Amino acid sequence: MSDRDEFGAFLVGFVVGGLTGAVVALLFAPQSGEETRALIKDKSIELRDRAAHSAEEALARAEAAAAEARQRADELAKIAKERANELANEVRERGKGAIEAVRKTKKDGGEAASA
Repeated sequence: MSDRDEFGAFLVGFVVGGLTGAVVALLFAPQSGEETRALIKDKSIELRDRAAHSAEEALARAEAAAAEARQRADELAKIAKERANELANEVRERGKGAIEAVRKTKKDGGEAASA
């Protein structure tokens, strides 16, 4: 979540800085007011289009990263489930062995007591 906030702050700063720089450059340009206004309008349209394009690219990257994260999480869940099954089987086998050992000890102990 923090990375998104940092990227959002960067994007806002980038856009505001670009707008500020464009306006300052245009205001100090040696042109008539009408030419400057037309240039400001053109540059603002261009900047808006670039910002929209950047936002679309960021969204596409975020969606790709989310899909990759989902896929990786699914893979890890599958691996964890397999490992849990392996451990359950191992515990089951050890339990059977322990039960057999107790039964054998009990049987051997019962035979020794009756002899």
